[in-house]
Amino acid sequence: MTALPDELAAFGPAALSAVVVAGYLVAGEPLVGHVLHRRFEGRLRTDASARRSFYRRLLVLEWGLAVLAVVLWLSAPGVDAAAVGLAWPTGWPGPVTGTATVLVLVLSFVSVRALRGGALVRAPRPGEGRHAEPEGHATLALLPRTPSERRLFGVVGVTAGVCEEWLYRGFFLAVAAAVAPDLPSPVLVLVAAVAFGLAHAYQGLPGVVLTGVLGGVFAALYLDTGSLLLPVVLHAAVDLRFLLVPASALPGGLPAPRAAGGAAA
Repeated sequence: MTALPDELAAFGPAALSAVVVAGYLVAGEPLVGHVLHRRFEGRLRTDASARRSFYRRLLVLEWGLAVLAVVLWLSAPGVDAAAVGLAWPTGWPGPVTGTATVLVLVLSFVSVRALRGGALVRAPRPGEGRHAEPEGHATLALLPRTPSERRLFGVVGVTAGVCEEWLYRGFFLAVAAAVAPDLPSPVLVLVAAVAFGLAHAYQGLPGVVLTGVLGGVFAALYLDTGSLLLPVVLHAAVDLRFLLVPASALPGGLPAPRAAGGAAA
């Protein structure tokens, strides 16, 4: 079980800044994500480097926020490493958390099998869709198609596992527990799930629900084990699974058709 702070005073001179950053993760990150994603969508059809540029912006944003949170934690005299999950696991996941974790792994495997089988390529396209992708799958535009995009996406996947778990589980839950020290673990899990889901608001309601559920599982795993280690590994694995899907199985990943004379159609 994670030994979370039980009072805001534990953050010392960093208390106000810690609350502001935690508030940004809940209220500001959804807005920033929406703006970045809309700009990305606008560039995608006309700029071959749009995905790589978007990946780089994500890396700068996530590492910048993570470093800021580390600085605030280092300025908090009453919050030790164990209170923010920077420790080896001290316990095992409970039966509910363990079952949820296994389900996440199984569903991730099933989704990869479906994607590798070309389910999205065979799905009907909305004729005027922004990315010629099936309805409800606009975020698939984020998935890499070229070798250079895949390499950079691998860095993004690892970064998401490390930085987002530190920000939304380690740092955010420490601040939430310090502000409201009497919250039971299930409520903390719910708070973490809502915050993480809102951070992915640019994905639409289905994306908010899905990432919210994942955020809740990651939070439960963290609180049960007292460490960010397993949530980081699980989170990174969930994101990196898309590298197992060939570009040809994604909308827009197939080569352009050729005319009889060899010129592009």
